[in-house]
Amino acid sequence: MEYMDILFDKHGGVVTITINRPEVLNAFRPRTVNELIHAFEQAGDNPEVGVIILTGAGDRAFCVGGDTKEWKSGVGYTGASWVGIGLPIDRLHRTIRSVPQPVIAAVNGYAIGGGNVLQVVCDLAVASKTAVFGQVGPRVGSFDAGFGTAYLARLVGERKAREVWMLCRRYSAEEALSMGLVNAVVEPEQLMPTVRQWAEEILALSPTALKITKASFNAETEHISGLTQLAFGALGLYYTTLESKEGHQAFMEKRKSDFSLFRNLRQEE
Repeated sequence: MEYMDILFDKHGGVVTITINRPEVLNAFRPRTVNELIHAFEQAGDNPEVGVIILTGAGDRAFCVGGDTKEWKSGVGYTGASWVGIGLPIDRLHRTIRSVPQPVIAAVNGYAIGGGNVLQVVCDLAVASKTAVFGQVGPRVGSFDAGFGTAYLARLVGERKAREVWMLCRRYSAEEALSMGLVNAVVEPEQLMPTVRQWAEEILALSPTALKITKASFNAETEHISGLTQLAFGALGLYYTTLESKEGHQAFMEKRKSDFSLFRNLRQEE
């Protein structure tokens, strides 16, 4: 596959995969997600690779989730059908978890919405002090009721995870560290050197032991994969509703969403 939306760099036993769409804060479109899946599969199947790093191009964003330009109101993302929402993001989550190598997220800026979920499903995360985290789904007519919620609760605790999703606030890198969302916070210029140092430490360890260790960690939360498939099926249906359409249109029109109608809709019927 020829990559247009990502960069793939292999240096020794380390592969760095970079979402390369800085003009849209590294938001992903269907092609981006398919390229990421392919890149992770290629790196995961290569016995010479011991660590995979995921990051975003530029210094403003790691990833801000789905590209709204690819969205069609009442339908979902380009290519959406009964098969899926048009973005195989649930497959990408499973791929990141299933590759045998540890995956480190180098969070260099905004990690919002689906971008935050991407770093959540990585094995480790190091953030720049400029990083900002948060979820926006209920504000814009979307949600991630799979790894984005259930696994997030494993990282930060049930109460905090509910706060993240039910208030849609933004959190600084230091706040993310204190809640257990990331492993470390460093100065912006030290982000990639630090992540590469972590990668070198990992390369000194037994790859088979790490593979089994990762699988062992995943086993306890693997049921979330099934929940994710159910959640994305529901999301595809939700995207066809007027309620989701209101959230998306409000975002595009830069106004506050008005969901009041939908709280009373069933009562009026």
